[in-house]
Amino acid sequence: MIDYQVDADGIATLRWNVADRPMNVMNAESTAAFDAAVRRVLEDPAVKGAIVTSARPEFVAGGDLDLIRGIADAQQSFAASGPVSATLRRLETGGKPFVAAINGTALGGGLELCLACHRRIAADNPQAQFGLPEVTLGLLPAAGGTQRLPRMIGIKNALPYLLEGRKVGPAAALAAGIVDEVVPADQLLARAREWLLAEGAKATVKPWDAKGFKFPGGSPQTPGPTQLFFGVGGGLLQKTQGLVPAPEAILACVYDGCQVDIDTGLRIEQRQFARLATSQATKNMIRTLFYAMGEANRLADRPRGVPVRSYSRIAVLGAGMMGAGLAYVSAQAGLEVVLLDTSIEAAEKGKAYGAKVMDAQVAKGRLAAEKRDATLARVRCTTDYAQLAGCQLVIEAVFEDRAVKAEVTRRAEAAMDADAIFATNTSTLPITGLAEVSSRPAQFVGLHFFSPVEKMPLLEVIRGARTSEETIAHALDFAKRIRKTPIVVNDCPSFYANRAFAMFPYEAMTMLGEGVDPVLIENAGRQAGMPMPPLALIDEVSAELLHKAMKQLRADQGAAYREQPQDHVLTTMVERLGRLGRKVGQGFYDYPAEGARQLWSGLAEVFPRAAEQPTVDEVRERLMYSQSLEAARCVAEGIVSPRDADVGSLLGWGFPAVLGGALGQIDTVGSAAFVEACDRLARRHGERFEVPPALRELAASGGRYHPA
Repeated sequence: MIDYQVDADGIATLRWNVADRPMNVMNAESTAAFDAAVRRVLEDPAVKGAIVTSARPEFVAGGDLDLIRGIADAQQSFAASGPVSATLRRLETGGKPFVAAINGTALGGGLELCLACHRRIAADNPQAQFGLPEVTLGLLPAAGGTQRLPRMIGIKNALPYLLEGRKVGPAAALAAGIVDEVVPADQLLARAREWLLAEGAKATVKPWDAKGFKFPGGSPQTPGPTQLFFGVGGGLLQKTQGLVPAPEAILACVYDGCQVDIDTGLRIEQRQFARLATSQATKNMIRTLFYAMGEANRLADRPRGVPVRSYSRIAVLGAGMMGAGLAYVSAQAGLEVVLLDTSIEAAEKGKAYGAKVMDAQVAKGRLAAEKRDATLARVRCTTDYAQLAGCQLVIEAVFEDRAVKAEVTRRAEAAMDADAIFATNTSTLPITGLAEVSSRPAQFVGLHFFSPVEKMPLLEVIRGARTSEETIAHALDFAKRIRKTPIVVNDCPSFYANRAFAMFPYEAMTMLGEGVDPVLIENAGRQAGMPMPPLALIDEVSAELLHKAMKQLRADQGAAYREQPQDHVLTTMVERLGRLGRKVGQGFYDYPAEGARQLWSGLAEVFPRAAEQPTVDEVRERLMYSQSLEAARCVAEGIVSPRDADVGSLLGWGFPAVLGGALGQIDTVGSAAFVEACDRLARRHGERFEVPPALRELAASGGRYHPA
């Protein structure tokens, strides 16, 4: 795990080399080996100092989450994280200099190791990242990160790294004071050795262990940091609604730990870490955000035995908002893109969307102008279907109209190569029906992207009735090529994400129609942890869009269509009032030219308030349980797997990560308690809360969607 060497000058080199894992990670075995190596340095009188580095491309990628996954109580938490913290404190105070020669990425525990060293020298590696991202998984840095970083760079400067999980490259780390030097990669070890021999002996006491230490920028008791804590605390509460424990625990570590000596601060950190490591919220986040999402990104469900397809040239049909975004992300991934529309002007306008996005990045110094120009050069605008020859994949992104899509499909397939895939980016229309016009339905697949394409990481890969497994495999290869997280979904109207997510705005409109105060509805949505309250969300996506989907479903089902509780509200807002949403400046909210949006005062007249109002908990339950119930139906119908249902809900519509996803909420509440609540809701509010038999059976057996 740790390669140990001592040279003729008494300089030890400790190389991390966790050979049985994809990357260097801190687990029980590797940290025990590192502890033994540190003791060896400190106990050997022939050793003057030590270089800590890596034999792998990365330095140390952080802690092994398998350790945390099994923690059941505080004692287990202390046993898992305490030894690492103790080792780093031993390294720090042992009287011999340690220098971190950081050859690559140092995240989480890897960076905490560096912070404990007496000098940090980083290689000028543009791929390397430095940061403490534990908060993104519901955790906190438990090897001294919450104590050493504020003492090094000041509380104000440290908080973004701790509370936001900010990651930076070598140059930014140097500017922030996280590393002391950045040198060419081929000089890294030589420079570390040089520092040890020349200056190491004089640098064995850290500033916070020296008499008279003062915090850069002030301690928590001084006016500046005191005001900072008040502001940050209030902002956190507004952002998380008190549902996410990690930021609060980190803030407590910094506030309490930075008022005492560092050893006491490290004990405070361990206690707060135990609080998180044993919480259900953290376990939910780790399961879905790390393990489940990792499996999706590794294409764990890719059909076996199908050779991986390489992509070099694709086509996008339709240069509207979705098509423009698709062309941009594909070109950004290094693909040649044919962007086709009915006119060159329309196609050029779509190409200009990517230019606008990149221009903003260039202006902020985040992208080189040359790279922007190279990306744009890969997009070729055309109106000629003959240009589709040579494209391995053609993605249709035209209007949600079956006739238009059918015409585009026929024309495209006539020009495509025999082995090319045709994909439709429809968001609601079943793939099997759209494929009826295809001359090769086995190579017809759904690729449902989310808007804006360049920001939304999820991609639904939708299998039609006749889509081949080879096509599914190759569609997943494309998702990986453009760095999207794919979930595989079987065909049905609206597929999985739109179908389950729609319950959130639909239930809000249903309650509005029942006379529930819209302020109560919006506040309940916020308090549930959703990214946006439901009525405001409808305004953003446009009530007109939901209204069109309703009309399409009504046309598709004909006499079989059953009126839904939200239909009246949609029809009233769109057909009677013309309040379509933010795009026209009026919807459930008014959008004045100056100032913030405000709920439309006329809602009370159009949808009169009921004399008796529900509690905020009742409203929140209806908004959240309706989503999970629809996700459970999708799983019961074989539309989506439990893992992909949770990944899709987090990435597709921002379901609260602390609940683990739409199905994770059922596990968190308990399947029996969830079914009991839905039965109560069904009696009061109708059959849309009826529980599918598969979920009822799960509850009866005390089962879960995911192992405990």
